[in-house]
Amino acid sequence: MHKKKIFILLPDGVGLRNFAFTNFHNLGLEKGFEITFLNNTPFNLAELGINEIKVKSAKPHPITALLKVAQTHIELSQNIKKSGDKVYDSYRFPFSFKDLKTSFKTIAIKSIIAFNNSAKGLKRIRKTISEKERKTKLYFDSLEIFENEKPAMVFCTNQRIMLAVAPILAAQDLGIPTATFIFSWDNLPKGTKILETDFYFVWSEHMKTELQYYYPYINDNQIIITGTPQFETHFKEDIIVSRETFYKEYKLDADKKYICYSGDDITTSPNDPVYLEDLAKAITKLNVKGNNLGIIFRRCPVDFSDRFDIVLERYKNIITSIEPKWKKIGEGWQTILPTKEDLTLQMNTIFYSELVINLGSSMVFDYAAFNKPCGFINYDIPNIEFPNWSVKKIYNFVHFRSMPSKDAVFWINNPNEMQHIIEKMLDKDSVKVVESAQKWFEKINQHPPQMASERIWNAINEICKE
Repeated sequence: MHKKKIFILLPDGVGLRNFAFTNFHNLGLEKGFEITFLNNTPFNLAELGINEIKVKSAKPHPITALLKVAQTHIELSQNIKKSGDKVYDSYRFPFSFKDLKTSFKTIAIKSIIAFNNSAKGLKRIRKTISEKERKTKLYFDSLEIFENEKPAMVFCTNQRIMLAVAPILAAQDLGIPTATFIFSWDNLPKGTKILETDFYFVWSEHMKTELQYYYPYINDNQIIITGTPQFETHFKEDIIVSRETFYKEYKLDADKKYICYSGDDITTSPNDPVYLEDLAKAITKLNVKGNNLGIIFRRCPVDFSDRFDIVLERYKNIITSIEPKWKKIGEGWQTILPTKEDLTLQMNTIFYSELVINLGSSMVFDYAAFNKPCGFINYDIPNIEFPNWSVKKIYNFVHFRSMPSKDAVFWINNPNEMQHIIEKMLDKDSVKVVESAQKWFEKINQHPPQMASERIWNAINEICKE
C-alpha cells in the first residue's frame, strides 16, 4: 500500500461542500497526500483540478434498500426503549401504499421489522446488508479499483448512503483502513448511520458522546474529534467582496441595512411564506418609525416551488430574493448540487446582513461565526395541507437539546412581537445572545473551527502510520 494515497469516497452530493469546495483537498496535497475521489455524483471534480474516478452504474442490492429502511425504524424503536422518550417517533417517514409496487415494499419492510425488532435483530440486519452488498457489481468494481490503486485508507464523506457500503466492504476485505465522517449535527438521533467503518470522524465531544450512546459497540479509540470543514470558509476574509460590488450585483439599496430570512424546505417549514410576510410587515412598521431596512430572502437550495411568489411580489420594495447558486444536474432533488460559488455567496450574504431569522436552522452557527444574532420563529399557523405540523415538533428534536442556554437565539413567539424583537436584535441586547450562541457553537463543533481540515488530515496521517 502507498502510505500517502488516500481515497475519498463521495457517495452523494452532500460531501461536495465539505471536502471538494473547502481547503480540505489543497491542504491534503500540501501535506504530501496523493488524493483520489471515488465520485458517485454527476458533478465533474476534474473541473476543480481534483483527481477522480467516476463510479458508473452504481446500484445497491435490491434487498438492502429495504433492510436500510427497516434498520432505521428498528434503531428508532430501540432508542425509545432505551430512553423512554417518544421523540424518536418524530423521525420516522410514514409508510406508503400509493400503488401496488410501493405496497409490496412497505409490507416487506414491516415484515423485516417485525422479525428483527431487537438489538440482536439489528445485528442480523447489518450482517445481511454486508452479505448482500458483497454480491453487487459495485463491490467487485471497488475491489478491482482498490487492488490496482492500493490506497492506504478509504475515507467516506457521509455515513448514511447505501451506495457507500459496498466500497467500504471492499476496502475492509483488502485490509485497507476505513473511516466515515458524520456529516451533520442532527444525524445520529435519526438512526441514519448505515456504514460500519474502522474509524468515525465527528464534530465534537458532544457528537462523540451521542455516537457512543446510540452505537455502544463502537469503541472509544475508533472515534476521532475533528470538527467539520463546512465552517472553515467563514474565516476566509479573501472571499468577501466589497460592499459596492455585492450591493450592485444583487440590486440592493446602498442606504439600507438588510435582514436575512433563510428559508426551509416545504416539509420542514410549510408556513415559510407566511413567516416571510410577517417579517415584511414588521420591517414596514420599523421603516415608518424612521429605520431604513430591507430583507434578503435566501430560499432553501432544493426548494424550486412558487410558494413565495405572491409575498415577493407584494413586498418587492422590501424583499430582495437572492437565489442560491446550486446546480440541477439531473432529475430528482438528489441531483441538485451545491457549488463553490454558492459558498462565496452565502458568506457575503451573512457578512452584509445584520442578522438572520428562520425556523430552527443551523444558520445560527453561521451567523455566530460572524458575531451576529439569529432569531428562531416559534409560532404556529393553521395549515390545511399540514394539519399535524407544529414548531413544537421541530424544537423538540434531540439536536436542539444541545443548546446550553435558551438565550442563544431570539425567540419570536408570535407575529405581533416580531417588530420589537428585531429592534432588540439590532441593538446592544444582541451581545449576550451572540455570546451564548457562540458557546453553543463551541459545544457543537470543535474549536477553532477553521482548523477542522487540519485535524482530519492529521488523524488520517496517524491512521496510515499504524
